[in-house]
Amino acid sequence: MERTLERGSVLAIEDDPDIRGLLHTLLAQEGYLVHEAATGRDGLRTFHEARPDMVILDIALPDLHGWEVLSRIRDLSDAPVLVLTARSAEADKVRSLNAGADDYLTKPFSQGELLARLHALRRRAPASAHTTGFDDGNVRVDFVRQQAYVDDTAVALTPTEYRLLSALVRHAGEVLSADQLVELAWGEGGVGATKVKYAVLRLRRKLGWESEDAPLRTVRGFGYRYGGPGPG
Repeated sequence: MERTLERGSVLAIEDDPDIRGLLHTLLAQEGYLVHEAATGRDGLRTFHEARPDMVILDIALPDLHGWEVLSRIRDLSDAPVLVLTARSAEADKVRSLNAGADDYLTKPFSQGELLARLHALRRRAPASAHTTGFDDGNVRVDFVRQQAYVDDTAVALTPTEYRLLSALVRHAGEVLSADQLVELAWGEGGVGATKVKYAVLRLRRKLGWESEDAPLRTVRGFGYRYGGPGPG
């Protein structure tokens, strides 16, 4: 009897056929639907078509560099990306994480560790991470075009403001701390709570959400929340 798929789908972008075959077998046994690609361009094409829940990405690909593939994926989606590579230098890991990777594992790798990391990424990812848009009647966000709309009117946001809004709507109903928003919208250290506060204020102003009953709220002492109960 064929096993029911429970884990979602994974795209493995890996040029080594042996490793790609190993990943396919390992992940399929765990209940994942597995898509494969041997090059960066094929990986991006498959990502567009399949919209996987997660991606395993090699850095040393024969055409596009893995970091370029990662950048293009991040333009489309917040689906978790695990970089799997033979590069073990700290600089490569830092570059990958700064470019938008969610985790980094070096080859040769433990099968058990790979699965544990994927399961952890799957648990942490918002349900909407691989969707192409968000629309709840208050705001519409096109994750592919990276554009926000209020009442069908496009709103001009800076890249940081767009990432901030995207993080909030993807975690609708959840309270996100300033530190969490820094990680999701800025992706770097050195950004304090005050900078987050003023970024939220600017975002509210641009979206016309300056009243107390606006969908983007401050939860005093904890952080910020899009949607959910009344003012915190």
